[in-house]
Amino acid sequence: MTRKKLPIGIQSFAKIRADGCYYVDKTPLALRLIDEGSYYFLSRPRRFGKSLFLDTLAELFSANEGLFRCLHCHGRWDWSRKYPVIRIGFAEGVAPSRAALDQRIWDILRQNREALDVSCPEGLDIPGCFGEIIRQAHARHGERVVVLVDEYDKPILDNITNAPLAREMRDGLRDLYSVIKGQDAHIRFAFLTGVSKFSKVSLFSGLNNLEDITVSARYSALCGYTEADLDAVFAPELGGLDRAKIRQWYNGYNWGGEAVYNPFDLLLLFREREFKPFWFETGTPTFLVDLLTQRGFFTPDLARRQTSLELLSAFDVEHIASEAVLFQTGYLTLHKVEEPLTGYWVYTLGYPNHEVETSLNGALLRGLGVDGQAAFSNRLRLLEILRAGDFAGLRALFAAFFASIPHDWYRNNPIAQYEGYYASVVYSHFAALGLDIVLEDVTHHGRIDMTVRFGGRIHLFEFKVVELAPEGRALAQLKARGYADKYRAAGQPIHLIGVEFSKDTRSVVGFEVETVEAGAPTGSAPVSDP
Repeated sequence: MTRKKLPIGIQSFAKIRADGCYYVDKTPLALRLIDEGSYYFLSRPRRFGKSLFLDTLAELFSANEGLFRCLHCHGRWDWSRKYPVIRIGFAEGVAPSRAALDQRIWDILRQNREALDVSCPEGLDIPGCFGEIIRQAHARHGERVVVLVDEYDKPILDNITNAPLAREMRDGLRDLYSVIKGQDAHIRFAFLTGVSKFSKVSLFSGLNNLEDITVSARYSALCGYTEADLDAVFAPELGGLDRAKIRQWYNGYNWGGEAVYNPFDLLLLFREREFKPFWFETGTPTFLVDLLTQRGFFTPDLARRQTSLELLSAFDVEHIASEAVLFQTGYLTLHKVEEPLTGYWVYTLGYPNHEVETSLNGALLRGLGVDGQAAFSNRLRLLEILRAGDFAGLRALFAAFFASIPHDWYRNNPIAQYEGYYASVVYSHFAALGLDIVLEDVTHHGRIDMTVRFGGRIHLFEFKVVELAPEGRALAQLKARGYADKYRAAGQPIHLIGVEFSKDTRSVVGFEVETVEAGAPTGSAPVSDP
């Protein structure tokens, strides 16, 4: 099999085709979009190929036939018709003020005027000039205009922690995008992409004909690589790589249809031949960590969170729903879509893959007050302890999780007062290792807080904060409710582990273990303080 060039970081369709790079043919989906509608919006996380898809659309509408030979669309497109294309993108640079944004927009309009050989009369504002370009381009070229907008929301997201400035950016972009609705008679096709999905009321004022295909099952694979793409396109690169590990590490992003891989991850994997968090490391989610920390987010909820489409879309300067930012930035994805009642939809979110689960929880530990180096050392020690079945060591390590957090951090961060804080710290250490974890594990008698399978053993954890649970001990609950029954048939040792925390002392004050072999329980074994 002949190997080709890996198109790492290349967003130009023409360059990919001219340089003989691997290319996953997205033209079947492009033709479907064009045949079925005219105005679209798509939200996808960073580095998912949005810019490349827009560039493909631009070349298609520009009738550059030579670039599409041997692709699906070649015999299905009228190459005699060339449409004027207006391209707007904000991927480059950061606008630190509204004036800088306006200057950037004026420069974008200038580039389009020159490319289309049209003019903009003196005295017009940005919306007036944009509208004039559309009308003149239609008249001059004899075909209605194609408008492609890339990273439509970046000027807002770059300033999202500064709400007044973010609002100014939003208002400036609204002035620009509102023109599209008014020029419907002159527009053949419009496609807008970005990371976030701002409400139509706040940003797309009047643009109510924009079809949002973000969670459309038909277009779930519009950006990204499918499992079939690996076999059909990247087969020469798969030798020597464990296919199951590729799937575990990088597959799983889903927007209601077929799951996909992040292209950046796979291309870097094929080049480096090592499993690493390539996508995660390209952008530290500082804003996300700060947001979740401020809201006291219970990190075990990240593994399985149910929400509505309205909440997934609730993203704006004045209101940023936690679910929305996690989903839209790619740290959570759709696991299930259900309709329990007609017209009532429930969306279940969870981690897309091993890369995101481990890396995000590692980052969240820092937000929970754990020093980065300490968190890394803790995870290494946790792995050793689980392999050895050393429960005294596990008790000591749990205590170390909290002892290493400075007292000043507790005093200055109200998150430490949340009931879920202590379980969050423990869970995120386990999740950052990528262990086989089930949260809120359902049995006939209730829900187990956390189940961990590792090293031929099953660990069932129950967490309690003693100031909030005076009714009983954690281990007693595990035993009384017969939580081990669900796993007896597995033929593996089952460890019931009750962990109790104190908000007052900020420490582990109770830790008991009972081991259940294939038969009956062996008896309670409290683990003393180290």
